[in-house]
Amino acid sequence: MTGQPASIVVDWGTTSLRATLVGADGQELDVIESPQGISTLSKGQHEAALMATLSPWLTAHGALPVAALGMITSRNGWIEVAYVPCPAGPAELARGTVRMMLPNGSNLVLLPGLTDPARRPFPDVMRGEETQIAGHGLNADQTLIIPGTHSKWARVGGGRIDGFQTFVTGELFALLMNHSFIARGATQPPVDDPDAYHQGLAEAKETGAMLSLLFSARTGGLAGRLSADQLRSYVRGLVIGQEFRQAREAGWYREGDPAAIIGNDGLNDLYQIAADVFGLRITMGEDDVLTRGALDVLRHTLV
Repeated sequence: MTGQPASIVVDWGTTSLRATLVGADGQELDVIESPQGISTLSKGQHEAALMATLSPWLTAHGALPVAALGMITSRNGWIEVAYVPCPAGPAELARGTVRMMLPNGSNLVLLPGLTDPARRPFPDVMRGEETQIAGHGLNADQTLIIPGTHSKWARVGGGRIDGFQTFVTGELFALLMNHSFIARGATQPPVDDPDAYHQGLAEAKETGAMLSLLFSARTGGLAGRLSADQLRSYVRGLVIGQEFRQAREAGWYREGDPAAIIGNDGLNDLYQIAADVFGLRITMGEDDVLTRGALDVLRHTLV
């Protein structure tokens, strides 16, 4: 490990915790991952879990400041931190932080989430993605796509996040594969089939009747035109393709527009393929956008 450790960024979600040791120059020096997401902990256990996870670094480097973000600041987490409304950038997010002292003397800064009050029928919300967006950069006006269980499409303008919309694509895919009759019969363990994924995307691009289209995963098998090996990728193509179709209909882009895909949920390559099918010109964000965004928010807490 090179560089002088200066801070720790903790991305604490529902099912896991990922801590990054950061140098004074912003470089990521080391990573610790833990399965202790907020769903595994009861009220009053969060501080002890955090201290145990970070113990190797705090013992070696002293009372480093810690920034925590994600579902840990939700209603079901450690301390609920109020959402900051759009439009917002690092300065507005910094004003929404909550601070506390850890037992070893480290300052803990809990970052807020973001809400879009203009979204209908109810305000939309995100926790963690806003930090990734800030880390990607707010200088250029653009549309950003953040794949995940609950994918986000966001628009950046004038140095702030103007608005965003959530698509529950990943959750719907999991429900279909694990609990639906439609997807019964898919090969286990899962098999990826690029051609079937493309076919699902193409069908989604041409057909907007999502509830009817999903049944094609069943009828394709009955007709002998969709094998058990192809089923999973075909369904994934259907749901991701519908996300892109509905995002277009909601005004997030027109064919030929530029956009950027950010985040590291393991879906970026699949989303880039979908973007190509739907005619978007894509650039890919860097891997360290969450760390950079957290540090940017922290800098603004000192202003």
